[in-house]
Amino acid sequence: MTTSDIIASVGVIILLIAFLLNMYKKVSAQGRVYTGMNFLGAAICCFSSYLIGFYPFVVLEGVWGAFALYSFLNVPRGTSK
Repeated sequence: MTTSDIIASVGVIILLIAFLLNMYKKVSAQGRVYTGMNFLGAAICCFSSYLIGFYPFVVLEGVWGAFALYSFLNVPRGTSK
């Protein structure tokens, strides 16, 4: 496994954990935990895609991360889940 593979795996694991937590109603899709995990996972995947020069995924993950960051910053205070 290369370094970029490991980085991408970490990002994907974060995204999948966020998805599963939301599916099993442990976190809300509008809460800070979910949107924060989406931002972090997408940012890590974006960086990994950049490292290998796969620019379609740099764009995909960059846009995903930007929207997740926007959502994270606009979550009302006191909304943790």
